[in-house]
Amino acid sequence: MNRIMLIRMLAFLVLVLIFWLGTRKMKMVPGRFQSAVEMGLDFVRINIAEDLLGKKDGKRFLPLITTIFFMVLFMNLTGIIPFLNIAGTSVIGVPLVLAAAAYIAFIYAGVKKHPGAFFKNSLMPPGVPPFLYIIVTPIEFISTFVLRPITLTLRLLMNMVVGHLLLVLFFSATHFFFFTLTGLPSLFGVGTLAFGIVFTFFELLIAVLQAYIFALLTTVYIQLALAEEH
Repeated sequence: MNRIMLIRMLAFLVLVLIFWLGTRKMKMVPGRFQSAVEMGLDFVRINIAEDLLGKKDGKRFLPLITTIFFMVLFMNLTGIIPFLNIAGTSVIGVPLVLAAAAYIAFIYAGVKKHPGAFFKNSLMPPGVPPFLYIIVTPIEFISTFVLRPITLTLRLLMNMVVGHLLLVLFFSATHFFFFTLTGLPSLFGVGTLAFGIVFTFFELLIAVLQAYIFALLTTVYIQLALAEEH
């Protein structure tokens, strides 16, 4: 148990609390809080799950996609909250677990929809001359079954680590200019503070965008596994 684990647990508890409060007494005419929760859920359902998978398959995989989206979002947001100041996704554990969940869902969807043909068609695409399979099959194996979970993990991890480092850099420089230097050089702290504030809002945008991208790519991989060419 360390600081990053405590932050992750706090983000999880806040997430559960918000959805519990927003759904425990559902009303036909929702209040503002219930409306906000429903808007978040509808965004994932309509704009990600059903848009890419259709209503039937979208409903099947909606719990996974919704969990991934909001888990990534809330753990990303801890990186800009005062006194927390580090994203729960900026250490590899959470991105790796979520990428593994997406990868397992991708394999499950493909095997369930195309038993006996999923791996064959993934590794040996139809229409390729047989003599080229010696080159194509290793490439397909690496790109489909190795690189996808790795790139999912690293994309989220690196974005949050870089954002954290930038904020640390700007606000540490601000502290240095204001409280260590004196005279005219200390005015540089105004610039670093301004950049820190701007990048805080930029990091907020990145937090939301990375949650959307992670959920979207998970859905795209599932869609590819369900495609008829498999």
